[in-house]
Amino acid sequence: MTNSDWGDWLVRAIEDADPEDLAVWYLGCNGFVCKAGDGTTIWIDPYVGLGDPPRTVRMIPVPFDPADVTAADAVLATHEHTDHVHGPSQAPLLERTDASFYGPEDSLAVALEEEAWTEAYDVEDEQFHEVAEGDSVEVGEVTIHVETAHDPDAAHPVSYVIEYGDATLFHGGDTKPSPAFAELGEAYDVDLGILAFGTIGNIADKETGEPVRTKWYNTENEIVEAASDLQFDRLLPSHWDMWRGLTADPKALQHHAKSFAFPRRLEIVEIGDRVDV
Repeated sequence: MTNSDWGDWLVRAIEDADPEDLAVWYLGCNGFVCKAGDGTTIWIDPYVGLGDPPRTVRMIPVPFDPADVTAADAVLATHEHTDHVHGPSQAPLLERTDASFYGPEDSLAVALEEEAWTEAYDVEDEQFHEVAEGDSVEVGEVTIHVETAHDPDAAHPVSYVIEYGDATLFHGGDTKPSPAFAELGEAYDVDLGILAFGTIGNIADKETGEPVRTKWYNTENEIVEAASDLQFDRLLPSHWDMWRGLTADPKALQHHAKSFAFPRRLEIVEIGDRVDV
């Protein structure tokens, strides 16, 4: 953990924003803040850790200090990996705002058992809520649907469909294409969909330290396949900026997507950018 490279300007900008419908800010990695027109503020997979150098080396700035956050109604975890469930990144949000934490059982196990947030931070058991595919949660005037995800590297991944008014946002965590996505594409009219994207690279093995060919995220063809099945109006690639050896150029997706009906458009953002859903 380190101090924010950016001070608190991004956090203050989010708190001061007054979106008409839904707006999202990209935090780098797979982290996002979603804010609705009623002021409801939802954090999804926020991570400000530094990885585990030299195995995983963070390639982007730390855009906020969790201790500066004063507006959060919910924190969502898509799965249990460290850059998606991380006490120093997320527990201070719960501590300062009394927000609720939602995630599948393995994500809660990391927070409550492995990292013991309720002992290390001023948070209560009542703030943690287990969710599974098919569940729906109301936070303010925002509806969050818990849907399937396909990530062979995770114990129990989920995706989230977030609805407010006529705006619909999909966050897939680190999902790859899934046979279930065609049905989801028919069920929801997704204005903006977020999917993880990256290259295949060599990452040091945890035990031996030797480089191992590693694929954690969608390739160019996989991300377009998933976005096509899910019928995204706009596809926002995430995670491509984070880890040394696995970074990618999202602009290259223009060539892969142009012959498909969906996604209709790519939304290419950098850390700190706002997108209106």
